[in-house]
Amino acid sequence: MAAERILVGEIGRPHGVRGLVKLRSFTADPAALASYGPLTDATGERRLELTLLAEGLARVEGVEDREAAARLTGTGLYAERAKLPPPEEDEFYLADLIGLRAETAAGGALGRVRSVEDNGAGAFLVLDGPPERLVPFTRACVPVVDTAAGRIVVEPPEETAVPPPSDEAAA
Repeated sequence: MAAERILVGEIGRPHGVRGLVKLRSFTADPAALASYGPLTDATGERRLELTLLAEGLARVEGVEDREAAARLTGTGLYAERAKLPPPEEDEFYLADLIGLRAETAAGGALGRVRSVEDNGAGAFLVLDGPPERLVPFTRACVPVVDTAAGRIVVEPPEETAVPPPSDEAAA
């Protein structure tokens, strides 16, 4: 069985002409990102050796020019779970949420956590359905995370309806 890998960062756009890249770290200590290596891409087949140069800036071994750096833009950086520090009490890795039962406070079933997504405005949980739900991963919407019991409690936000523009507003 392959070792579990966790997304710990992402390669951003190139920086300069000598192959440097911007980095986005998902770790508590961004400076520790390279110490969790060797890091791999999402397939686990490509190893990415990083040298951190400054906060948010790195050199990738074997990348010598801007074009090669540009081809890495958006590449997720994965580390073996065993190389990461254990979570503190009442902490967890977002990857630990995947597969947990999602329930209402009253115990009603809402599905399971299929994935955790973050597109820049904050993380949200994708719950399988039916229906599929997207739940903001905030304390207000997910007040209880109990990984030991294999469940989370979800208080879904109220639906938001955006009315179509009126004819007067379009004129």
